[in-house]
Amino acid sequence: MKRNLLWLVFALSTAVQGASLDGVTYPPELKPEPQEAQAAHLAAELLARYHYKAMRLDNALSEKIFDQYLKSLDSEKIFFVQADIDQLSNNRTKLGDAILKEDLTAPFAIFNLFEQRAAERFAFARTLLKKGFDFQQNESYQFAREKEAWPKTDAEARELWRKRVKSDWLRLKLAGKDDKSIVEILDKRYDNFLKRIARVKSADAFQTYMNAYTMAIDPHTNYMAPRAAEEFDISMRLSLVGIGAVLSELDEYTTIRELVPGGPASLSGQLKPGDRILGVAQGEGGVMIDVMGWRLDDTVALIRGPADSVVVLDVLPADASPDGKHKLVSLVRKRISLEQQAAKASVHSIVDGKVIGRVGVITLASFYEDFAARQRGVQDYRSATRDVARLLDGLKREKVDSVLIDLRNNGGGSLAEAVELTGLFIDQGPVVQERNASGQISVESDTQAGVAWDGPLGVLINRGSASAAEIFAAAIQDYGRGLIIGEPSFGKGTVQSVIDLDRVAKNSKPQFGELKLTVAQFFRINGGTTQLRGVTPDILFPSVSDTESFGESSFDNALPWTQIKAANYSPAGDLKGLLPVLLALHDARVKKDKDFQYLQEDIAESRLRREKNLISLNEAERRKERAAEETRLTFRETRTDVGKGAGNDVVGKGGTALRDDGLQPGERKLAIELAAEKARKDARDILLDEAVNILGDEVAVMKTGGGLTARIQRGPVLPLE
Repeated sequence: MKRNLLWLVFALSTAVQGASLDGVTYPPELKPEPQEAQAAHLAAELLARYHYKAMRLDNALSEKIFDQYLKSLDSEKIFFVQADIDQLSNNRTKLGDAILKEDLTAPFAIFNLFEQRAAERFAFARTLLKKGFDFQQNESYQFAREKEAWPKTDAEARELWRKRVKSDWLRLKLAGKDDKSIVEILDKRYDNFLKRIARVKSADAFQTYMNAYTMAIDPHTNYMAPRAAEEFDISMRLSLVGIGAVLSELDEYTTIRELVPGGPASLSGQLKPGDRILGVAQGEGGVMIDVMGWRLDDTVALIRGPADSVVVLDVLPADASPDGKHKLVSLVRKRISLEQQAAKASVHSIVDGKVIGRVGVITLASFYEDFAARQRGVQDYRSATRDVARLLDGLKREKVDSVLIDLRNNGGGSLAEAVELTGLFIDQGPVVQERNASGQISVESDTQAGVAWDGPLGVLINRGSASAAEIFAAAIQDYGRGLIIGEPSFGKGTVQSVIDLDRVAKNSKPQFGELKLTVAQFFRINGGTTQLRGVTPDILFPSVSDTESFGESSFDNALPWTQIKAANYSPAGDLKGLLPVLLALHDARVKKDKDFQYLQEDIAESRLRREKNLISLNEAERRKERAAEETRLTFRETRTDVGKGAGNDVVGKGGTALRDDGLQPGERKLAIELAAEKARKDARDILLDEAVNILGDEVAVMKTGGGLTARIQRGPVLPLE
């Protein structure tokens, strides 16, 4: 998927002051660390030797790196001007030499200029707030500029930013904010951006440059700095050592957003959401380090530590004023299991006066596996397949008629887990084929006899279902083992291997990071590949995603679609005869489902807005548009059976949708954001409900030859154990 690396501006946060020129406070100049140049050279050697599409680091690749680097830094072309690009183009063929000669001066010079331009743009944005705007003029703002040229002059860039700020102002004005509040909100927003720019570190610049290099070769080869590598490892093993608190940055405070049940923070009874962490000390009597204004990841690194060690927090309670009384909270770090990211199950009853069908739904967000624990021979290591197997046992006890595996937005994970998870539903046989750089083809198979579930099965996918999720869905489809429902998947048909650069270099401590490089392409057992085309569902749902900007086909250097000889396998079933009946029942049902129709309307409206790519800056015109939207939403909410539709932005009590308030994440009160998250979670999942109905139809057709026309009732979420 496309990565807009403006996270460097919008998401990073350790304050330092730079020089102030012409009223602009510039961030300090970043310089590469010696170990970064060494890591880059080592990564280049590995890429040239082991990558599936090995490319020499020559002038041609250097030019691709240069283009990818600029795209990473300024994808919307709002920071640089054409003169900058002309100046920087002197380095177009030198970025490869920067790696081979272990001299990162050139890429860091590009990054430093980017930071200077970003500081100038946001500083200029703040000056506009003093003047205000005339919203009676007929002008518009182009919100997506990726395909546009860079501004020719600084004056042209300032005009772009004038419209950008005017759009921000008008959005808040339409939400009911007065001018004074708008100035305060936007001034603080732009000032926060400037502070975050100043907190960017050498490691951030290096990681951005290295990913420009790796992604110039292929979209899924990435470099991870040591801290990013640790976060990746945590996401795969679903555990970490800490205090059991979800933290966020709010008004320069590290704020507790959520407490993990059973974690040290929750069990202490001394902390609650909204509490702000001002300082962190290691052990009782340790030196308290002030973390006010720190980057969130730096604060988190201080709070984490060895299991059973003590961390002391200086806390400003949620209900205290900024100069209120602090309290010290001492906690013993423990291993925290990230259950929210683990597989979950629920039972949905299909009712028509009485329960006439039960469908078990297993939601799997990733194909996680604790690699290290498995390698050490730990018997009860954490894995997606083990968790799903336990959930299937629970669903069988619940006597469900069918099982739906929800893989929407599952970006993949462990290839071994994809194979083993498939094995829960087929009785031995090939699952996926791999072709390496030498053209050798190997087959990954399920070797375990028996199945965990032999009943009706469905798999729900969308554009965000990728890699391992596509392997699983494709295998289930090729075996005829279950129905694939949803929208076409991402289209990632490549296999990556993670190399610990520190282990290769035999470093005693982490300093080089990790390299995730493409080593093979995978193919379905029918011989085709999911590359570019993804998995096409048996029953298609409306496409919510923008396929032009999201998915394998959005990359200009993606591998082409191809095919090889089919593997030797025997289908487990054939659902083709059922499809015409199920499609007819599906079509008839969704035509009567107002929520489904509203969702289709919203998708069409969103597509039109993307294609138009212009937003009016005339207040009267925008109020007219807003009134029409209010009328449309109000009409929906007055229906007795709506108010919990996924088509709404956020659904609150009584079915009232929270309209656009013009605010960005982190600008609302925490309680409001948490309530909105809960509302989204509780909202009716229209597509999931329809997938459940389709499986209900399948069961009914197989049993009686008839279909179900009924409603869905959600059951409780089942625990893993």
